[in-house]
Amino acid sequence: MLKIKRKVEIVVISDVHLGTYGCHAKQLLTYLNSIEPKHLILNGDIIDVWQFSKRYFPKSHMQVLKKIVAFAAKGTKVTYITGNHDEMLRKFTDTEIGNISIVNKLVLELDDKKAWIFHGDVFDVSIQNAKWLAKLGGYGYDLLILLNRFINWCLERFGKEKYSLSKRIKNSVKSAVKYINDFEEVASELAIENRYDYVICGHIHQPKMLLKENKHGKTMYLNSGDWVENFTALEYQFKRWKIYNYNHDKLSAFFADEDIKGMEDVELKDLIAAITINKPL
Repeated sequence: MLKIKRKVEIVVISDVHLGTYGCHAKQLLTYLNSIEPKHLILNGDIIDVWQFSKRYFPKSHMQVLKKIVAFAAKGTKVTYITGNHDEMLRKFTDTEIGNISIVNKLVLELDDKKAWIFHGDVFDVSIQNAKWLAKLGGYGYDLLILLNRFINWCLERFGKEKYSLSKRIKNSVKSAVKYINDFEEVASELAIENRYDYVICGHIHQPKMLLKENKHGKTMYLNSGDWVENFTALEYQFKRWKIYNYNHDKLSAFFADEDIKGMEDVELKDLIAAITINKPL
């Protein structure tokens, strides 16, 4: 069966958290198999170095990395913007390997408009001043995801709708809601102040596209969400942004398991070597 992949000018994904139990790598891989991006932007927390363990890094997680490198080898420009959970990569800022580059932030010119792209952890005081607390919270979040998976397994057995514990907790805790609102406001105000038409973040696991205005101007605030709960990405095509939602993609099943068998025997180092040889079309 011939599968036609969608050509997309720019794709932004963030907060994948490879190496954790909460990561849904198979769903992400299915999505990546369905597209042909010209520019893939990885907006932080792709690999969760904070909770990385040699005991848990499933094959599907490695296949996501292989798929990203394979994109680069075939000519896709890949920009890795560092986040807080993969902050160790910040010492490699401005490094380029073929079509892959590592940066802390990115500014793009898109059809006479400027986009400002960064992860967003710079706004998080708890992470800047008490990283050990943030890491402890991360482990608790991981346990919550595991508990949620068990609950959803039970609900599915009884034909009930899935339930997100962490999302319910976030939405019910006033401080969490306030933090998300403050995050969006600060990012938008800075973007307006610096005359950016778009400000694109990750970090807070809340997919959103919202026009923000104040007396100084306006900007479009966008957040790519995550691949722990929401399974979302941002796509730019035909001069417009949109939020992609895996759960609403009726064609995703056609791309499940594609390329996986063919990639099992491919070493990551061989793909990286291919990047430096192959040039973009």
